[in-house]
Amino acid sequence: MEKLSNNELSIQVKAAGAELCSIMCNGKEYLWQADPAFWNRHSPVLFPIVGRVWGNEYRCCGGTFALGQHGFARDMDFQLISKTDDEVWYKLTDNEETHKKYPYSFCLEIGYRIERKKIHVMWRVTNTNDGDMYFQIGAHPAFYFPGFDSSTKERGFFGFDKKDGLEYILIGDKGCANTDVHYPLELCDGLLPMDTSTFDGDALILENGQVGEVALYDNSRKAVLRLLFDAPVVGLWSPPGKNAPFVCIEPWYGRCDRMNFDGEYKDKDWIQHLQKGGVFNGEYVIEIME
Repeated sequence: MEKLSNNELSIQVKAAGAELCSIMCNGKEYLWQADPAFWNRHSPVLFPIVGRVWGNEYRCCGGTFALGQHGFARDMDFQLISKTDDEVWYKLTDNEETHKKYPYSFCLEIGYRIERKKIHVMWRVTNTNDGDMYFQIGAHPAFYFPGFDSSTKERGFFGFDKKDGLEYILIGDKGCANTDVHYPLELCDGLLPMDTSTFDGDALILENGQVGEVALYDNSRKAVLRLLFDAPVVGLWSPPGKNAPFVCIEPWYGRCDRMNFDGEYKDKDWIQHLQKGGVFNGEYVIEIME
């Protein structure tokens, strides 16, 4: 476990999955601490897919590959490659194990940098193949509901950098997206109220770059933290029916398959493409606002 700290916050990151495991600020923990009774992860990185592929298999490079939800990077050990007082970087490269699930050669680097009350989460994907490469990558950080009380229904609010015209889709069959039905995101005084039934239909998925900021508010409408990103998709999720003490805000450069998708991997919705030697850089920021 590597630790970074300044006068305002501290974070911890582990080599397993290059996963952010702790955000301490104001004398309290903001990042979910992976109680397996609800969900045994903190903030996994999703690669080379986000969500599920239809039937847990996909077609690529003339073959068919089996791949479980969110890919394999979150369950692999990364190599620590650099660390300073305020920044740490890890690396994962392809190997015999990954080639059984994903035919491309790659270098995935994940970095974290702290700046006052901000955590910059940075991704760098390099195509080390002789030809093109396709992939998705996404975040899955879980944050404690502020002032969580299991005996009440109210869980706080989400705020966005856009107030009107927002819509979302839901997960349908086999963990894949039902893109045929779009639901309006109904805000109340500019905020989305959350309660114990908000995620009964699983994740709320906002596509097409509708928002670049999602803030978490407590029940008194005080902002606790926010995520800033330029990813085209963001998922909002808490385990359905579990009355869990946390909620996830998930910027994605990708999404699960749409239901019944039987095309090629390169034609998935929100797929990322790199030419030989190409480099993808992505970033999002977690800012504590208290």
